[in-house]
Amino acid sequence: MNVDAPASSPPVGLLSLEDALERMLSGVEPLPAERVGLGEALGRVLAEPVDSLLTLPPWDNSAMDGFAVRSADLAGASRVRPRTLRLIGESAAGHAARVAVEAGTAVRILTGAPLPAGADAVVPVEETDGGAGPGPAGGAGPGAAGGAVQVYRPALAGAHIRRAGSDLRAGYPLLAAGRALDPQALAVCAAGGHATLPVHRRPLLAVLATGDELVEPGTELGEAQIPDSNTVGLLGQAVEAGADARPLGIAADRLDDVLERLRPALGWADVVVVSGGVSVGLHDVVKEAFESLGRLDLWRVAVQPGKPLAFARAARAGATGEVLLFGLPGNPVSSFVTFELFVRPILRRLAGQAQLSGRERVQAHLGERIAKAPGRRAFLRVRLERRPDGWRAWLAGGQGSHVLSALAAADGLAIVPEERDVLEEGEEVEVIVLRPLSQAVGR
Repeated sequence: MNVDAPASSPPVGLLSLEDALERMLSGVEPLPAERVGLGEALGRVLAEPVDSLLTLPPWDNSAMDGFAVRSADLAGASRVRPRTLRLIGESAAGHAARVAVEAGTAVRILTGAPLPAGADAVVPVEETDGGAGPGPAGGAGPGAAGGAVQVYRPALAGAHIRRAGSDLRAGYPLLAAGRALDPQALAVCAAGGHATLPVHRRPLLAVLATGDELVEPGTELGEAQIPDSNTVGLLGQAVEAGADARPLGIAADRLDDVLERLRPALGWADVVVVSGGVSVGLHDVVKEAFESLGRLDLWRVAVQPGKPLAFARAARAGATGEVLLFGLPGNPVSSFVTFELFVRPILRRLAGQAQLSGRERVQAHLGERIAKAPGRRAFLRVRLERRPDGWRAWLAGGQGSHVLSALAAADGLAIVPEERDVLEEGEEVEVIVLRPLSQAVGR
């Protein structure tokens, strides 16, 4: 993952972002391959190289609507002195050419149609009279055998002909392993004769929210209750990162309830994400739950927001392999940012992606003075605006870890390094772009 190198050590007891991510990624490899149809492969990553099964075009064909001719018959042709050729038939796409071009003849041909034997050029219809004139034998009508076409320009040999194999050749490399499959990659695979492709399996992710105060969105709120916004947000982030994601519901702030909901997921999930319950409060039981299910690796990182962060590895129930467990802060902005920084790279590695972040980054000049907590690398929610001299960034709203409205308004996360507590207006920052930059242009 492309992250800033820290210029100073994090506070005692806190891991740097890089050290934490290195520990998490240790031993994590792309998931095994599976073969899926082209309609299911968009966004997936090729697990093996793919070669073309076909030569394309399979035969010489026309790049234009016009007439297949012998170039030698058109020497000196002009508007003043057109060359008249006898029409002997038609070649259309999807049909084999049944006639051969001989001296003084032409075949009407449509785009993509096979080039008839004997022809070495195609004359676009715009350079002719359209083939409507009477032929030497008195025949008439476009394309009719016995009709004629007048040609107003010479033709070079090979003009407007797509040669066999000019695009693909059977057995030649088509796409390399590790290629993320976008629409154009899928199209070339289809053209090369593939109906299915070997891709890395999508990571399976489970999301559990914790907190006695949480209820399902849309539920009438009781005293001291709030809607659970973390689950839907984390599920969305997981899908955006390439995973298949499922909710585990809302657990009370009790160890037994958290464990009861987590244990079944160890039988099917590759990654489990729990929001809330990872700090040091009396009811923060997620760290203890992780220790009972597997091996806890770390739990505090020098980032803002999101210092409390638990990570563990647990044996997969009933199978070989391990499940990665993430305990994220309960505050919704902290939950979002720590998923972006730590869980997203893991999911992308499992999915076979080469770029672990997969996010665009831009340099922007601050439109205002900003401050952060000392000793931690901050990821501030900012709006971006395109100016003639480059990007400008402003805080999108309050930077508290509970302020979802600022997160929703943000175009990206501005990175403020550990050693800087204050940045002045006009200073340059790097911004992780969270949504299309076109939405920020013209503000």
